[in-house]
Amino acid sequence: MALGTVTAPHELRFDTGRVCLDLLATTHPGERLDSVEVLRAWIAGSGLVPADTALAHADASWLVAFRELRGRLAALVRGRAAPGVPAYDVALARINELARAAPPAPRAVPGADGTLVRALDGPPGRAALLAVIARDAVDLLTDPVARASLRQCAGDNCPIVYVDTSRGRRRRWCSSEVCGNRERVARHRRRAALARA
Repeated sequence: MALGTVTAPHELRFDTGRVCLDLLATTHPGERLDSVEVLRAWIAGSGLVPADTALAHADASWLVAFRELRGRLAALVRGRAAPGVPAYDVALARINELARAAPPAPRAVPGADGTLVRALDGPPGRAALLAVIARDAVDLLTDPVARASLRQCAGDNCPIVYVDTSRGRRRRWCSSEVCGNRERVARHRRRAALARA
């Protein structure tokens, strides 16, 4: 990506440190989960399933369910609501409900070169994949260390929340290559404008 460019709307990012936060990031800079094909790519890219897993059975109802989960996550992670507030309580109940389903069953199978690789026991169902994300959210929200490491990107108008695992916990941006580059380019332009003045 060239210095100072923005991420194209169709590009998917997986740099928040948690799969539930990666799902939450699919709203920036606009709706990224705009088709079932993109949702399939997100599911594979997020690591929810092995890369060669067939997801042909995913349909428009999956898109609705993943977006609904994303909306519930936003109410819990972005901290705009609190316990006792109806939106928060409904979101928490839905996350807990989704987390109850069994996640996809993994198995080890010989790969092309004979080494063992991860595969799924069958085509993953929508509820099983949503359960993986919901369980990740439960783990994140109930782990005080992980919760304390949550940061919102310092980039202009960037709502992405990520887990800061940097040494010293001084990470400022969701991505140094995206928001970090944008900030560095803006800083350079300001200095250049001052030097010309």
